Amino acid sequence: MINQELRQAFKEKYEKDPTNRASQHAIHQVGIQEASLNADVRRQHPFAFSEETKRGKITDQKSSGRCWMFSALNTARVHVMEKLNLESFEFSQNYTLFWDKLEKANYFLNSIIETADRDLNDRLIWHLLQAPQEDGGQWEMFAGILNKYGSVPKEVMPESFHSSNTRLLNETLNNKLREFAYELRQAAQAGQAGQSQDDLAKKRDQQLYFVYQLLVKALGPVPEVFDYSYRDKDGNYHKLQDLTPQSFFQDYGGIETEDMVSLINAPTQDKPYGKTFTVDYLGTIAEEKPIKYLNAPIDVLKEAAIAAIKDGVPVWFGCDVGKSSYSKWGIMDTDLFDYEATLGDSLNLSKEARLDYGVSVLTHAMVLVGVDLDADGQAINWKVENSWGKKVGDDGIFSMSDKWFDEYNYQITLPSRYLPSDWQGKYDQEPIHLAPWDPMGSLAKHQ
Repeated sequence: MINQELRQAFKEKYEKDPTNRASQHAIHQVGIQEASLNADVRRQHPFAFSEETKRGKITDQKSSGRCWMFSALNTARVHVMEKLNLESFEFSQNYTLFWDKLEKANYFLNSIIETADRDLNDRLIWHLLQAPQEDGGQWEMFAGILNKYGSVPKEVMPESFHSSNTRLLNETLNNKLREFAYELRQAAQAGQAGQSQDDLAKKRDQQLYFVYQLLVKALGPVPEVFDYSYRDKDGNYHKLQDLTPQSFFQDYGGIETEDMVSLINAPTQDKPYGKTFTVDYLGTIAEEKPIKYLNAPIDVLKEAAIAAIKDGVPVWFGCDVGKSSYSKWGIMDTDLFDYEATLGDSLNLSKEARLDYGVSVLTHAMVLVGVDLDADGQAINWKVENSWGKKVGDDGIFSMSDKWFDEYNYQITLPSRYLPSDWQGKYDQEPIHLAPWDPMGSLAKHQ
């Protein structure tokens, strides 16, 4: 019980330590993070890297949760830049957002039909209704969109207000999807007029029209055929005519969607290394293959990423960006904040415990575009392409310490040929199924 005696003991102990007053004044003025900044760490990040890949100009996802989409498109654009001899290039993130949201709505409604016999208080139903769809996603979701719908240059379908500011669009869409879920569950459970699965599917398709027309109004109509005019980096004018999104992606995208592997580092008891995993009820396109990860020690992720970067291939990765990260400097380093000095203690949990107890999850996706290696070929710092515009970091570029990679990087996706030889073929296993709320699926549940 917190009684007067205990409160007095707390007060006396606090006042006996003179460092508490200094920390109190600093935190009161500038906040915990600024007061705890370790300026010495900045000297360890010169933003110079021994190995770098080609990249385009920094992009900006603005007030949206499309990091996974931006980072995936930023890895894919390198092929377009090389094929068309461009200094930089940007895909339309609005185009992929349109189809992602329509497909996620369909995925959600299908899940509601499939689980219509479950009680409303069932944890799975609660989970589905918490977020019928969101901005977040996984690499495999992006690959599914590309395979089905292709891609277009940004000029062909530019940003709209709601592609850059998705909060109200998501709120409107999610509330309507919850209403549709209610209607589908009522129809299925009441057995109105002997409703069959076909009847429910017809009702779902009628509901999806609302989603489609909302997306057209908020994001714009999607192009079916288009021309693309540009000047290459030598100043020569070109015009590509009568393109479709599918033909543009196939002819110029060059990304190996069928040969990509997602490696995760999840050092928890329920996920043995060397096994593959999938997360139930996590996806975008219903007919696509389920999301799949291969769990591996962190050194395997590093070895594969270094091999890809040395070969000029940028690497998509998912991490917990808010931990030990300071966007103003563009630095991600486990020694960045001296919380022990300001707060009297620091977080002492292992990576395993942080995952198990909800302290850390995947919150953001970016691209590895370089690494600084020591004389033994070991990483010192990693060069990171973010999608938060040029006002943060070094003109949008971040520097990640190798120790930060150990602690807060959870996933990379890259062509299978960059896997170490003793890990080749392991991705082909049938995956173990994880619960829909498993932390490895959190990147797709982030706004």
